[in-house]
Parts: sequence; structure tokens; C-alpha cells
Amino acid sequence: MSPHSAKNFVYFAADQQQGKTKDENPISEQKLQQILETLYRQTIREKTPELEDLEQIIQNSLKSSDDEKLESQDTDEPSQDESFSITKYLMTKGYLRDEKNWLTNKGFFEIGNKILHDVMKNLSSDEFGSHNTNSFGDGNVTIDTTKKFEPGDDIRFLSVPHTILNSVQRISKTEKVSFPISIDTDDLEKFETIEDVRVAVVYCIDLSSTMKSILGKGGKSRIEAAKKALWSLYALNKKYFPNDSIYVIGFASMASQVNPFDIPFLKTYDANDNFLHYTNYQAAFRLARKILQKNTAQNKRIVMITDGQPSACFIENDSQKNEIISEKPYSNFYSPEETLISKVKKERNMKLDIDKERLVYLCYRYKKVDPKINERTAFEAKRCKRDGIEIDTIVVSDEGELLDYIKELEQGLKGKTYHINHENMDKVLVHDYLAKTRKILRSKQNI
Repeated sequence: MSPHSAKNFVYFAADQQQGKTKDENPISEQKLQQILETLYRQTIREKTPELEDLEQIIQNSLKSSDDEKLESQDTDEPSQDESFSITKYLMTKGYLRDEKNWLTNKGFFEIGNKILHDVMKNLSSDEFGSHNTNSFGDGNVTIDTTKKFEPGDDIRFLSVPHTILNSVQRISKTEKVSFPISIDTDDLEKFETIEDVRVAVVYCIDLSSTMKSILGKGGKSRIEAAKKALWSLYALNKKYFPNDSIYVIGFASMASQVNPFDIPFLKTYDANDNFLHYTNYQAAFRLARKILQKNTAQNKRIVMITDGQPSACFIENDSQKNEIISEKPYSNFYSPEETLISKVKKERNMKLDIDKERLVYLCYRYKKVDPKINERTAFEAKRCKRDGIEIDTIVVSDEGELLDYIKELEQGLKGKTYHINHENMDKVLVHDYLAKTRKILRSKQNI
């Protein structure tokens, strides 16, 4: 039987099909980008439209864009058939799904990468390094490049194919190659490795009622700015730093872990949500700590995004409750009912982190923090610090009392406080993530 020959194989391009002409896309790439921009603007809103309303919204957006083009110049692009359904087309292409949170994972990343691209354009390319290192040695992550094997190197990283190839090339220079072949120590080659410098970050986003406030000339609310920032950050993580772990927690009176793909659909709580609209830093810290305890990354952080001082904390037992009542007989204690828990799960796709033996103490004081709430909040934050978890805070408010409170809290934790214009939150979070990663990599290289 004769050996196989490359002449026996015929290669076809992946997108070629015999007997078929090139598929004509009913939507041009330019229009698709306009549609994705429209989807972004609609998902980021506090009140997200239903899927059945998207068709008209997209059609109106495209019509408005076409009208502007016609005023400036003629266009050769064919007009869209009025019976053509854009949303159905987007569903067949994998951008939309027939669910309450109608954006698919593909749509999420397409839009997230567009947001990230815009953010990165505003950041100096030489200010941030990539998530890599130039010092190669014995680490715990194997990479594709190889080097000569030296005495003392770990034999587990030996590259058998490269080693055999080196032997064959050496032997063929002086004689005919026959098997078995002899391998010299100079033939040995190993894969290079790098230290696995992993980071685990939990972003805690405040969902209390005040986060829906609209500030500045852009007309964007604090929650919308936070969602945009986290969206681009998650896209950055998955695209360039897949070994890192990013988690998202939404918190108010209670905290919930958020599926990152639900970031665009996050909404604030209000007074109709049965006391969920208060602000409980302790709930965020506790859930974040629980998440990070299960992660094996060497570097762990909590980044809190908030616009208000804490107005709620947990009460663990009757002793703590009675202590508060003895000072304030009319204090308000709260435990969410099953109907509310089910409502949050159904409408927001979030599971509240609840302990039925635990109550929530609610106390809002204008521009002040209740002493008991302050005590419980600081206690939880210090527990995180003892576990080696850094805590930094991003403040999206100009309230002086809030800034003073956060600075005092962070002093005991040796953390950082960022006071920012919420319109720049996306740039701040990406800047912070890249700078922190670069700092960690440098410290590892200098060990």
C-alpha cells in the first residue's frame, strides 16, 4: 500500500459551498453597527424595553440615520423591505433571544467590545502594559515557546516533539536516520513557563434608589454609567485576561451575585421593593468575601461603587437586636418575605443572599451613619482585610459627608478611595484594573 500523498487531498475554503452563490446579507455591516449601538442604548437604560418593542425602536433609529444621510448625500444602499423583521433576523444571527433579558452572550460581547474599544481609545497605549511578563522561567503556566533544557529544570515541561526533532536534525547531518534514535542531552528542549499571576476582583455595585439619579449634561444616571463601566470591564477581562476572575454583586439592603451577562439589565430598587432600597455595605462585603474564599487566586480585591453612606446592616442575634432597641425603642428591623425573594429572582434573575436567622437593621440618617451600622460595616470590612482581600471604593457623589466617611473607612483598611465624575467611570475602572494588574506583575517579577 503506497503512502499517502498531499496530492490526494483537496482543500476548500470554509465558506464555499458547491452550487451556491455568495449569501447576500440583508443588513450591511454599517447598519448592523448602528443596530448594535441602538441595542446598547436601550439595554443600558433604567427601564429596558420589551423584546416586542425593539423592532419599532430599531426601525425608527435606522430611519432617522437614513434621513440624515439623504440630506447630506445620495446613497446607493437599497431601502429596507418594510415587511422585513430586524429583530427576527438578529435572533437567527444569535444576537437576540426571546427572553426577558433578550441580549445573547454573542450580542453582549459584540456590544461590550465596542464599548471597550471606545474606552481604550481614550487611554494612552504606552501607559498600560499587557497582562504578560518578559521574564520567563519556571512558573506554573506552560506557554508555546521553548528553550534548551538545562540541568535542574523540571522534566515535566520537556517538549518531546522538539527534542526528537533536534535529535533527527543532528543525526541527519552525519548519517542516515534510523529508529530507534539516540538522544543527547543537547537535544533536550523544554516549554517555557510563566508564573500564573491571577487576580480575582468582586465589583459591588450599589442598587439603592439614589443610583438612578441623573447628573451632569450627558443625561446619564449613575446606575447607567456603572453598568457601562462593568460591561466594558468584563469584555476586557475575557478578551485579554481570561485567567483572572471577575465577579459582580448588586447590593442595597441585601446583596446578590449577578450573572455578568445580566449587567446591562441591572436596575435599582425603590420604595415599592419592600425596604430593599436601603444601602448595606456589610451585605456586599460579606457576600464578596464568601465568593473570594472559594477562589484560589493569589490577589483578591473588592471594588465598591456607591453614591451613599450605609443605612442598613445585619443583626445576627437577639442580643444585638435588644442592644439597639434599648437605645432606640422604635428601630426598624426587616426580613424579606418569600414573595419578594421570588419576585427578585423572577424579574431580576438574582438570588438574594439570605440567612433566615438574620435580620436587617434599617436606619437612614441624613448625611450621617448610625453608630451600630458603622460598627457592623467596619467589622465586616476588617474580616475581608484579615483574609488578604483589598477593598477600594469608587464614590460617584459630591456629598462631602460621604467622602469623609469612605476615607475614614479606607484608612483602617489601607485601601483607596476614588472620587470621580460618574461620566468617566468606565475609564476609571479600566485604568484601575490595568494599573493594578501591571503592579502585581511587577511585584512578582521582583521577588
